[in-house]
Amino acid sequence: MTVRILGIETSCDETAAAVVEEGSTIISNVVASQNEIHAQYGGIYPEIASRVHIETIHNIVTTALSEAHVSLDDISAVAVTRGPGLIGSLLVGINTAKGIALGRQIPLIGINHLEGHIYSLWLSEHADKVEFPVLALIVSGGHTEMLLIKDHMQYKRLGGTLDDAAGEAFDKVGRLLGLPYPGGPNLEKASLMGNSSIFDFPRVWLDNSWDFSFSGLKTAVVREVQQRFPELDLGRSASSVDLPVADLAASFQAAVVDVLKEKSVQAAEKYNAKCIFVSGGVSANTTLREAISDRAGDLPVYFPPKFLCTDNASMIAAAGHQRFEAGQRDDWNMDAKPSWPLGL
Repeated sequence: MTVRILGIETSCDETAAAVVEEGSTIISNVVASQNEIHAQYGGIYPEIASRVHIETIHNIVTTALSEAHVSLDDISAVAVTRGPGLIGSLLVGINTAKGIALGRQIPLIGINHLEGHIYSLWLSEHADKVEFPVLALIVSGGHTEMLLIKDHMQYKRLGGTLDDAAGEAFDKVGRLLGLPYPGGPNLEKASLMGNSSIFDFPRVWLDNSWDFSFSGLKTAVVREVQQRFPELDLGRSASSVDLPVADLAASFQAAVVDVLKEKSVQAAEKYNAKCIFVSGGVSANTTLREAISDRAGDLPVYFPPKFLCTDNASMIAAAGHQRFEAGQRDDWNMDAKPSWPLGL
């Protein structure tokens, strides 16, 4: 019998549902973004995010089933993001998944959001090439994590950010430079017209550690802008002055990419990884993709398709398939875990 997993993802500001067959074939993948809603705040407003999830989730799940041409009778289990994430947002997805699973008497499986990003690899064209151990770098607006994947569902956490996540730093600097929300993709776009050697922003290496820190880099950009335009109301009127936005964006991006690529490849070499896998929203960044691939040399580096880099439910369903086959079945009183590490 074909195993079909209904995945539900509401950890932050995307409402998503998907149906995945046998852990590797996406039958449907539906995502509703809240970018336009949160743009007026310059960032995610948690209370509004959870409210929009409530208004949207039923239609998103219904659409995912419809596009997959299946009914709930054809679903083997419901996999849902349990954490980490915003507590209000997580609860909307979890309660929806509980209702479906209880009503249909099918298994309920809680998934770590970070594990979901990892399993986007098994939804890519590279799935058949993967050999363990894998060095995984997860870079997004909320996370910068480095893990060693020893086998399916076996993780060793090597390090993570001590302050801002890489994607968070992109968004904050994008806002500082007066770029539209979300800052990350727009900063990457601006950088294409810039010279990355104009500004020598710091690289924080944290020697003898696989951890990351991007807060100081963000502060260095702030200071550079303040020195040039001391009268500037940061984050509000940057677009009204003649900032060298493209050069600032390119120089900032280069500093982030240098650290991510170097530490990832060094860790892969130390732990004899067979390949590197980079996932999360920032993994869609073309400069990052090219830099890590070039630095890794003959070591394979894999990325998800760009539509699976940002939060989605297909990756949750793919991870759910692995957990389902391993026999995981969660209780109806399963709660959210807003801070839930992956690996020890």
